[in-house]
Amino acid sequence: MQDEHPTAVRARFSRRQLFRSAAVAVGAAALLAETSTPALALMPQKAAGYQDMPKGKQMCSNCSHFEPPAACGLVAGKISAKGWCRFYAAKS
Repeated sequence: MQDEHPTAVRARFSRRQLFRSAAVAVGAAALLAETSTPALALMPQKAAGYQDMPKGKQMCSNCSHFEPPAACGLVAGKISAKGWCRFYAAKS
């Protein structure tokens, strides 16, 4: 087999094909990076200072982390709507 002339090699691969391949590679890398990110672990109730009763007007039901009916985005376990923890953040 003879070596091909450089212009013959260039003729087989267009600039459009090169950019399309690069875009696919970048997209695949982004997808791979996103799927390999570990999920954040929830904090134990004791470490969050969780209690089953409100602290004044502050309670889980009006906290931005509360996920009805009985969960929290930061604290593990069953959460009472009338509970409270040190990560309380009022809904805006």
